Amino acid sequence: MTTQKSDNWDAECVARILVNKLDHLPDAKPDDFQQLVSRRNALVKAQGALKNQLNIQLNHHYPSYKKFFSEVDGKTALAFWERYPSPSSLQDVTIKQLTTFLLELSHNTCSVKKATEIVKLVEEDGLTKKEYQETRDFLVRSIVRDVLFKKQEMGYVERELKELMSLLDFQLNTMPGVELVTASALIAEIGDVRRFPNANKLARFAGIAPVYFGSGGKGKMHKSKRGNRALHAIFYNLAVQQVQVAKGVNYHVIQCSMRTTFTNLKKGRRRGKH
Repeated sequence: MTTQKSDNWDAECVARILVNKLDHLPDAKPDDFQQLVSRRNALVKAQGALKNQLNIQLNHHYPSYKKFFSEVDGKTALAFWERYPSPSSLQDVTIKQLTTFLLELSHNTCSVKKATEIVKLVEEDGLTKKEYQETRDFLVRSIVRDVLFKKQEMGYVERELKELMSLLDFQLNTMPGVELVTASALIAEIGDVRRFPNANKLARFAGIAPVYFGSGGKGKMHKSKRGNRALHAIFYNLAVQQVQVAKGVNYHVIQCSMRTTFTNLKKGRRRGKH
């Protein structure tokens, strides 16, 4: 046996363990998902706060800024705010130059019409220059850089979630309406699915199993107010997406979704090894 460390030697050791001792390996822990999901949730919350800050600053500089782009924190919009944080930055910019800038960023979706519209809105807003405008411009650019950083970090976290999901071979994303983020949140909230002997137990844990209230042979089913409320919210939103209705929620659909989730988690757990 050698003690020399190399990539080839590491790969061979991993391969031998997987071939000869797979059944003895510990199951992957949902804590990994929990930490990644928590990190993503923190980034989402931080992005929301930054977006509010950006709205406040832009409202002073560009009173009609909401008409510029469909999303204030979209790729093209962020690039525009960073380049032109206030109307004073646009003073010497021609419509042709602005069109070229927007076309390159938007992959030719923003045309000369959009550039003309922005210039017209800025003119209609009138003079918005404030005292210490350079400091205000710096604030806009700083917020934009922070938003871009958070978006980049979000991408890294979601990529890690995707790799972990693939490694453990969970099949939750094969369910209608369940994408990467929802699947990861389900795993993080449910934990080790083997602690639930059947889907009904999981339903009660999530608080989506109806509760019977009655006496003397009379009664009816009511919605449960107990259970894991975060998990309940995930199933609720999933059911709403699937039934696509505006009034009420079909709890039969939620139960079906929960049973499918339970089955897919069981499959992934049997294959999911570190």
